[in-house]
Amino acid sequence: MCPIRIAMILHCRLLIGAWFFFLSPTGASPADESATRGSRTDQGDAALDEKHQDTYGTFASEFYDLRYLSEEGYPFPTAPPVDPFARIRADDCGKTKGCFRYGTPGCTAETCDYFLSYRRIGADVEFELSADTDGWVAVGFSSDKKMGGDDVMACVHDDNGRVRIQHFYNVGQWAKEIQRNPARDEEGVFENNRVTCRFKRPVYVPRDETIVDLHLSWYYLFAWGPAIQGSITRHDIDSPPVSENVVSIYRYEDIFMPSAAYQTFSSPFCLLLIVALTFYLLMGTP
Repeated sequence: MCPIRIAMILHCRLLIGAWFFFLSPTGASPADESATRGSRTDQGDAALDEKHQDTYGTFASEFYDLRYLSEEGYPFPTAPPVDPFARIRADDCGKTKGCFRYGTPGCTAETCDYFLSYRRIGADVEFELSADTDGWVAVGFSSDKKMGGDDVMACVHDDNGRVRIQHFYNVGQWAKEIQRNPARDEEGVFENNRVTCRFKRPVYVPRDETIVDLHLSWYYLFAWGPAIQGSITRHDIDSPPVSENVVSIYRYEDIFMPSAAYQTFSSPFCLLLIVALTFYLLMGTP
């Protein structure tokens, strides 16, 4: 073979080898590269599994630390927290809401014989009622100062311990429950031998004989009394208090009405009798 041809063949082989060498800088074969990629994937999966195990371990430890297991060792669901009844604020009376207090001077929703507040919230009026009773407390909207033909909202303490807001219509001297109830967002509680509740009802209502429009002014009738098996009975006093004038929901007042017991105790004759009795006890008998 010609020396020149042999030299050309060797030169071509050298060029082909150099070309493969530059295409594979690491000098690894395609099989080696595939194995390397597989090794990297396995390492990533292992790291991901380890991360998941750490997350699960944290969750499990918190689960046990918070004692979300029953005594038998089985997990059980917990009930969502119940919002407590927000305390009725009496220092807002005459400012951001209107109030009526029946009892002793300076009494609050926790100490008055009867307490009522009202305030406008958008298209609604929010009422708060409280009375010293284990039965029911109510407010009536009347065109006069007498019972009969009145729209009544009552908060009734039933035998299950709940306080339900009911709608009544006075027919003469007795109240008839009306199924159509305008109350909403109602809540109530029975604590310290007191029935306390809060609810809203719309200012304007479709024409109905048993539901009045609160944008008009009405006399307010205040009443409370015992209940039997969740049904209201006769009120505690023979002549429940009534607002002296018609009430407008657009005017916030803080009105106090002394209770019958307080009026008796604070009357001039009663005070004179107490002074005389005290003098007699201090001086003694002759």
